[in-house]
Amino acid sequence: MEIRPAGKDAAERLAALHALCFDEAWDASSITRLLAMPGAFALMALPSPSDGDPDATLPGFVLARAGGGEAEILTIGVSPAARGQGVGRRLLAAAAATALAAGADSLFLEVAEDNEEALRLYERFGFYLVGIRPAYYARGPLRIAARTLRCDLPPLMGAS
Repeated sequence: MEIRPAGKDAAERLAALHALCFDEAWDASSITRLLAMPGAFALMALPSPSDGDPDATLPGFVLARAGGGEAEILTIGVSPAARGQGVGRRLLAAAAATALAAGADSLFLEVAEDNEEALRLYERFGFYLVGIRPAYYARGPLRIAARTLRCDLPPLMGAS
């Protein structure tokens, strides 16, 4: 697997993966608009050539933006088939390195409080709680709080 920058030409593939990962998926035009924002960047995990079809579903991607000395992960997703293989860890490390190179000294994100796997990853990276948004995410009839997390850069890389 290789982590590479993703441009607007990858928006359809990123949207397809986003739909696999989230109930409220972003379409390609939304992703294209986000990538046009100042400081925005996307990184995608590409399947290894030995994995077969190069047009297969991406293992994962991250969309973020940096500016004003900080960066924010807008979304990060790993395909169900690639979970537990270190894809999220590698994407997060690459996003942190990109943000640091862009002059950010901290990285923020929001995560559903019931996403235990993601919370463990973020904790290993050194993210800590800075806020809670009650009833932020919809899960059918339920409303789930979002945790706002911050990581000082460079991250702990205990996740590397």
